[in-house]
Amino acid sequence: MEKINYPSQEILNSQKLIGKNYEQIILWILYNNDGCEWSHFIEKPIEIPIATLSRHLTTLKRKGFVNKISRGHYRITPEGKNRYYELSRYKGKERKLSYPPEIILKSERNYNHWILWMVYNNNFCKKSDFFEEPLSINQSSLSKNLTLLIENGFILKKDSKYIITQSGKVEYSKILQHYDIDRQTILEEESKRIDEITKETTRFFKKYNIIDENIKFRYLNKVLKLDYSKVSIVLTNKEDFDKILLFISINHPNNYPNYISFEEFSVLYQIKKKNLDFWVDEIVEGDLYETKFFRLDVPPDKHYFFQSDEKLEKMLQAITEEYIKKNKYMQKFGGSERLESLINNILEEICNTLFNKGLMESLRVFLPKYIKYLAYKFEIKRELKDSYDKLDVLIWQDLSEIFDLQISEDLKSQYEEEVKEIDRKIELNPNNIDLYKLKIKILIYFNQYNDVLRVLDNMLKTYPEEEIDIMMKKASILKRKRNLRAGLDIIEDLLKKYPKNKALLSYKAYWFQYLDRKNESLEIIQKLIDSEQGKGIYYDNYGEILMYFEEYEEAIKRFLKALVMGSDDWYIYQTYIKLGICYKAVGNYNLAVKNLKKGKDLINESSIDPDTKQKWGAIADLFLTEIEQL
Repeated sequence: MEKINYPSQEILNSQKLIGKNYEQIILWILYNNDGCEWSHFIEKPIEIPIATLSRHLTTLKRKGFVNKISRGHYRITPEGKNRYYELSRYKGKERKLSYPPEIILKSERNYNHWILWMVYNNNFCKKSDFFEEPLSINQSSLSKNLTLLIENGFILKKDSKYIITQSGKVEYSKILQHYDIDRQTILEEESKRIDEITKETTRFFKKYNIIDENIKFRYLNKVLKLDYSKVSIVLTNKEDFDKILLFISINHPNNYPNYISFEEFSVLYQIKKKNLDFWVDEIVEGDLYETKFFRLDVPPDKHYFFQSDEKLEKMLQAITEEYIKKNKYMQKFGGSERLESLINNILEEICNTLFNKGLMESLRVFLPKYIKYLAYKFEIKRELKDSYDKLDVLIWQDLSEIFDLQISEDLKSQYEEEVKEIDRKIELNPNNIDLYKLKIKILIYFNQYNDVLRVLDNMLKTYPEEEIDIMMKKASILKRKRNLRAGLDIIEDLLKKYPKNKALLSYKAYWFQYLDRKNESLEIIQKLIDSEQGKGIYYDNYGEILMYFEEYEEAIKRFLKALVMGSDDWYIYQTYIKLGICYKAVGNYNLAVKNLKKGKDLINESSIDPDTKQKWGAIADLFLTEIEQL
């Protein structure tokens, strides 16, 4: 048996708040060995309790610090090594900091850019680091910008140190585009991010024998743009996420006619098909990420994927725009083409230059939707700067009226026409609040949050008696815009007018949770419990907040109390599912499965709306699938 290196007694006996610093101990062992098995952590001299080990390994995997490479076998990741350095280094040693270049410091006082640059290019930063020259950020501005960056999920504060997140690294790459930095410098900065995942990606390619350079490049491009942390709470297996990105990368139009089906991929790469189905749909069709994906459907059952701003899509956009503009200009001379002829001309060129001719009929179906996408893209374009841009937008606006397309099964028609139709109905029946709600639903679907806020302001004038509901919808939109502070201000203003409204107090507790103000959040829920001791829903709320902060064992106690007090209440199916998730987190898989299945059974028996049924059913299925894999 391979000899395992164990940490010194000094580390084993170290204190962090109360009890041993298990995070440091686990990372030390993984860092100083080429992988470890479960037994190495629970036997002497370590002897970590099983529930504690399960909880910490789950958290470390979710944060991307540890990979499970086989059953009961774990290995540290590059991110985990960085975390280990943070826990082990810089104790009493002088640090030498890297500072932003002058082009960034002298452009404007974009303090958020400076802070991101610092936490990206240094292992961590302390608050005092930002007071020093050449930054010299004042206390007020620093506090404001640090708070906003934390709320947006770009940095974390741990032990008085500020650390960049994966989302922050993506944002850092974006801010470089704001400055007149030469392309080589930007590529060098981007290569730092690539270096962070090179070892992990190399192992992944080697493990699954990925040798095609084009597939590797497309995969790497997705890994850099799609942040795993956004889905890690539900999709806890990081390697499954990588496999899903690999599936999308393999089934690219450039690979046609080669194709690997969902069934074949799930067997070959050992991933549950329903996991693969669900997450491919969420990434390609959903709004999880800013990156836009396009899908080409080839009857009877093949699907190819490509993303916006890659080479293929840029060339497709250039060709399509040229034909559209030419057609519009020729109208002045009586020489414009009919829509069908226009599509045929575009198809002829792109099937000779970009796509395999075997995709022609699939592209014929796809092109009208793509043109509509371009039309919408132009309409939300930045403020126009010259008359030529204005002419472009007029062209695309005309196209918006020509194309009558289905973008989703729920909305049944494209965004602009649907909104116009609702506005016409509102003019005829201005007191029908359901019309406003439908309009808001469509605007949210298309991420038109500023328009939603304007509609809500108008609704408040017409329906002042609905103030609480309207203003909470406004707070919810501000949360989507990552302006949590403004949302909290709305709730606090409402509580001044309605101090006895317990629903508002619950909202405030959740808002404190979003802001990582755990103690204040739990204090509010406890007051609600004390004031209405017979209501189980407040115990459910309490458990959910504890669950958010990964205090699973305490959360379990509250969820069990909620079940005892409100076994027939409407929310109980959610309580069972959340309880199952917590049991999984602490390693009690039998109880996890039992409660997840109970929650699913209650969903099927309930009269809740289909969307809610689908959402909670999918969550239960995903965790049940992960437990099966364990």
